[in-house]
Amino acid sequence: MSKILIIDDEKVIRATLREILEYEKYIVTEAQDGEEGLAKLQEDDYDLVLCDVKMPKMDGIEVLEKAKALDRSPQFIMISAHGSIETAVEATKKGAFDFIPKPPDLNRLLLTVRNALDKKNLVTETKVLKKKLSKKLDMVGESDAIQQVKETIEKVAPTDARVLITGPNGTGKELVAHWVHAKSNRAAHPFVAVNCAAIPSELIESELFGHEKGAFTSAHKQRQGKFEQAQGGTLFLDEIGDMSLSAQSKVLRALQENLINRVGSDKDIKVDVRVLAATNKDLKKEIEENRFREDLYHRLGVILIQVPALKDRKDDIPLLVNKFLDDISQENGDAPKSFSKAAMAKLQDYPWTGNIRELRNVVERLVILGEPEISLEDIKKYADY
Repeated sequence: MSKILIIDDEKVIRATLREILEYEKYIVTEAQDGEEGLAKLQEDDYDLVLCDVKMPKMDGIEVLEKAKALDRSPQFIMISAHGSIETAVEATKKGAFDFIPKPPDLNRLLLTVRNALDKKNLVTETKVLKKKLSKKLDMVGESDAIQQVKETIEKVAPTDARVLITGPNGTGKELVAHWVHAKSNRAAHPFVAVNCAAIPSELIESELFGHEKGAFTSAHKQRQGKFEQAQGGTLFLDEIGDMSLSAQSKVLRALQENLINRVGSDKDIKVDVRVLAATNKDLKKEIEENRFREDLYHRLGVILIQVPALKDRKDDIPLLVNKFLDDISQENGDAPKSFSKAAMAKLQDYPWTGNIRELRNVVERLVILGEPEISLEDIKKYADY
């Protein structure tokens, strides 16, 4: 249930607003001036504040400014009997959701309250999602191998240099690409990922460059490709080694000229996209066997980042396991489990051919099937090794 704070020096106004809002099932608190209102905001969390502009001790604009500096920042609706366009504009510039004159129209007031609370919920959800995404994309590890990867990312991310990320399956190549994008000047723009191995060769060009209506049998309408969707941001071509030679030639042109053509069109479309690519294949060997274009390899590989296999960073396994335990407990809403020393040592001894992805799967299996403290016996019983 949403909590609303009314800050107004007129007792009648406070009482009227409280009656209306409590009838709508909101939890309502009152403050008789700006100082008391700010004190309540510092003590408790509120979803919305209805705040008078003209008050003794501290006016509503000052309350708004100081409230916006707090960690908890509710939505503000300013109300005043002495409203003017200038006051409304000033309040909006300082972060108010809306400005309502006194006496407030009941329908407008309730609609504005609902809209402000909807925005508050969206902001909160966005923060939670960003926090989850940030945690999901955290690069865990303190080994020399992973520190070298992090140092390279720090150097290359602020530039527009293309990066070719190599390493075995399950090592976190897409995670590296996310980090390069997040630390770049393009971070506010889209990050668009394409798994080249998952798209049939006859559809890859349409997926990357888009198509015009009628370009082929199932092209019922015009469609933007991934290059256009990533405009201003980053396009991540995962498993680039599985791309057809025909598509490779078009990607090469896009990198050389910053131009693409949709399938079924001769019209050039200018694109501004940073391209990152990844593969688990030896592209030099693919070039020797005429399965990959050498000129494209050199275009993509301005900077090379080799992501180490898990067997080459075994000291990071306890850190990774503890992160997975925390993530899984939060996802399932359960108390976090732990590993005995013997069980953790066993995990560090295993070769992990599936790398971090395999380790995560095994930890999840053991969390589901094992005891609160996962033992060596649990590993022997449930981990197939």
